[in-house]
Amino acid sequence: MTDFRTEVNISSVSKPFKITNRFLTAGSCFAEVMGRKMQHYKIPALINPFGTIFNPLSLCKLLQQALSPDQEFTGEIVERDGYWYAYDLHSSFNAPTRSQLIQNIQQQFRQTQAFMAQTDVLILTFGTAVAYVHQESQQVVANCHKIPQRYFKKHVISILEMLDAFRRLYAALQQLNPNLRIILTVSPVRHLKETLELNSVSKSILRVFCHEIVRETPAACYFPAYEIMLDDLRDYRFYKPDMIHPSEVAEDYIWRKFKQAYFDQNFQSFTAEWDQIQQALQHRPFQPESAAHQAFLRNTLNRLEKLQPLLDCTNEIAIVKKQLK
Repeated sequence: MTDFRTEVNISSVSKPFKITNRFLTAGSCFAEVMGRKMQHYKIPALINPFGTIFNPLSLCKLLQQALSPDQEFTGEIVERDGYWYAYDLHSSFNAPTRSQLIQNIQQQFRQTQAFMAQTDVLILTFGTAVAYVHQESQQVVANCHKIPQRYFKKHVISILEMLDAFRRLYAALQQLNPNLRIILTVSPVRHLKETLELNSVSKSILRVFCHEIVRETPAACYFPAYEIMLDDLRDYRFYKPDMIHPSEVAEDYIWRKFKQAYFDQNFQSFTAEWDQIQQALQHRPFQPESAAHQAFLRNTLNRLEKLQPLLDCTNEIAIVKKQLK
C-alpha cells in the first residue's frame, strides 16, 4: 500500500546537545514555541529577549546591540497614548517615560549579553523578509506600534542586506563566545497580511539567506521547520483554527524531529521519563489518601529525587510532598 506522505528526514549532528547545554532562541513567534518546549524539559533557555521580532535586519541589529550593553541605546523612540515605545523592539517593551524605557532596554541588553556569553546554542527563527521603513529616519523598524501607516513604507529586504547584517553580528558573537553554535529556521507561519504571493517571495528570500549562511559559516546549520510544516504536515488538520499557525500537534511533531536530530540519547530517555512524571503530577485521584495513591506518590517522588542531581526538580518535589500523608 502506498504511504501518502512526504516525510522530512533530518540527519543527526555529529556532536549532539545535552540537557545541560544553554540555548537562546530569538526571532518570530516560532522561536518562542521551541524555547517553551526546552524550558518544559528543564533546558536552560532564554526566549525572545526582545519580544517577537520578525525580520532578520531588526533581529541581527538587536542582538549586536546587546553584545555592547554599556553603549547608550540610540534607537528611535515614539510616544503613543501616554506610553513610550522603541521602533527596534516589540511593543511589550514600553514605559510611561522615555528615560524609563531606555533604562529597561539597557537592562535587557545587559541580561542578554550575560546569558549569551555562557550560551552553547543560538537559535534564530526568521519570520518575514517584508519590513517597514520609517519615512523620516529611513530606518527599518521591527514594530510600527500602531503608528499611522503613512509614516512608513513597505520594503522587501534583499539577501545581500541580510547577509551583511548577519556577518557583522557573527563577527561580534565570535569575539564574545567563539564556541557558540547557531541553528537557523524559517518560521512555518504564513504572513497573510502581505498577501500569499508576497509571503511566498518573502519565505524564498529567507530560505536562500539561511542557505548562504550555512554555506559560509561552519558553526551554523539549518533546521527545516518550514519544510516539515509545508511538505510533511500538509493538511489543515495540523493548523490552528486561524489556518495560519501550526496546531499543538504540529508543534509537538516538529519538536520531536528537532530533539531526535540534535540531542543525545540520554536526553531522549529523559524526555520519555519526564513526560510520564508530568502525567503523574497532573493525576487527580478520587481518593487522594488511599494506600494505592500514596504509594503512587512515593514512587513519583522517588523518580524526581533521582533526577534532582541532574536538574532542578524542587517545585515538582514540593508538589508531591504536599500531597503525601
